[in-house]
Amino acid sequence: MHRLWIGTGALAGLGAVAMAAYAAHGLAGADPAVQTMVRDAVQMQGWHALALIFCGLWAPRAGWLGHAAGAAFLIGLIAFCGGVYSLALAGLRLPSVAPTGGTVLMLGWLLLFLSALRPRPAL
Repeated sequence: MHRLWIGTGALAGLGAVAMAAYAAHGLAGADPAVQTMVRDAVQMQGWHALALIFCGLWAPRAGWLGHAAGAAFLIGLIAFCGGVYSLALAGLRLPSVAPTGGTVLMLGWLLLFLSALRPRPAL
């Protein structure tokens, strides 16, 4: 299961770099509000790609809380960034999707914190 978090983190990182390139070149003349929204979503995607990779490395020691954090990061990343990208790039407003995704991302950080506090058996 930990390989799933590393793999999805790598794909999210790839997507963040691709979207950053598109934003820099394809949105050069776009409305500044659109550019800001895309830039913010790219930043969130990049940071949470790293969080997913970390969950993959940490989960074997963290147990179910580490996997729960990875799941929250993945679901939150898709919802938050998907909601922001859909509004910025297609004008498609998905009510409550981005805020819910942001809340799930925060839950992921809380789960990761709790996984660090959880006692683990001696190796």
